[in-house]
Amino acid sequence: MIIDSVAMTAVAGLGVALGIMFLIWLASLLLRDASLVDRFWGFGFVLLAWFWWWSGSRDAIALIPVVLVSLWGLRLSTYLSWRNWGHGEDYRYREMRDKHRGHFWWVSLFTVFVLQGVIMWVVAMPLMVIGHAAPDMSGPWPLVFLIAVMLWATGFIFESVGDWQLARFKADPANRGRVMDRGLWRYTRHPNYFGDICVWWAYWLMSLPAGGWWTIFGPALMTFAIIRFSGVMLLEKGLNDRKPEYADYVRRTNALIPGRPRTSMSRNEGEES
Repeated sequence: MIIDSVAMTAVAGLGVALGIMFLIWLASLLLRDASLVDRFWGFGFVLLAWFWWWSGSRDAIALIPVVLVSLWGLRLSTYLSWRNWGHGEDYRYREMRDKHRGHFWWVSLFTVFVLQGVIMWVVAMPLMVIGHAAPDMSGPWPLVFLIAVMLWATGFIFESVGDWQLARFKADPANRGRVMDRGLWRYTRHPNYFGDICVWWAYWLMSLPAGGWWTIFGPALMTFAIIRFSGVMLLEKGLNDRKPEYADYVRRTNALIPGRPRTSMSRNEGEES
């Protein structure tokens, strides 16, 4: 019965995730902008977390992660909307639109919106466990929960401060063609991605008192996607191709985990994204 209950809760969440993406897809058709999916990515997790909590245990302790998800998701969606405002559709979707032409409307539904809805649902499995069952706050679990909250705070700071520092840097015309190697970017080439990874592993830790150990594939998938698919490797390939000077920044700065900058033989500076 418990397994059936969890399965029903998970399936209901999949329906919510796909419903969210379907509505965003309809909006993208009206606005001819498929990159809306990126702007509402974080907000989708907010809706999922609240749905699972409201239809589940409604436990006071479980409400803490839901509030943290809300802070993270609303910040991310607000930031991406502000950053991309007035810039039109992202080049990745423009290339897809040019390739598929008249068929793009339905191709985008499945290859962009449904796909991201499923990925969102899989990654959010720790949030499902948190909302479905009241966490066990006996024994060592309060300490685990506290460590998770501290990890979340670390990730949120790196992600939000890193985005803010980069936005300020790029807003100054004097920094055109230069590497952003100040602030958090001095210690890691991707403080925002590092912070995002920390946040998702924190949610998994928060799910452990509710029996969510089996949802480890959620943060693992997010980590893999950030490092190998949609984040670090994709971004750095473009920078290395366009700006040979970026290689010097790579030599002296850790990719993800913050660390002390290494001494570099070169003082040339390139361009950060």
